[in-house]
Amino acid sequence: MKMIILTLSAAKDLDGLPRDAREQVESGINRYAMTGQGDVKALQGRDGYRLRIGSYRVIFDEDASTILAIYIGRRATTTYKRS
Repeated sequence: MKMIILTLSAAKDLDGLPRDAREQVESGINRYAMTGQGDVKALQGRDGYRLRIGSYRVIFDEDASTILAIYIGRRATTTYKRS
């Protein structure tokens, strides 16, 4: 299992979600960390990946042992423009 690390802004994003959405996102991230399964695609035009969990997106970077979550939130026109 890969270690999951949230940036300060990602932790705030996660805390701001409704409880059911937060549980769904946490479950999706944990599933990906344990099994590598999930709707993941490489981002175009920048480094990183996105994990789709329903209508929510987790923008992250990863290496062999860690997943660094950068942004967590609903899919919007600005989702992929945040750093």
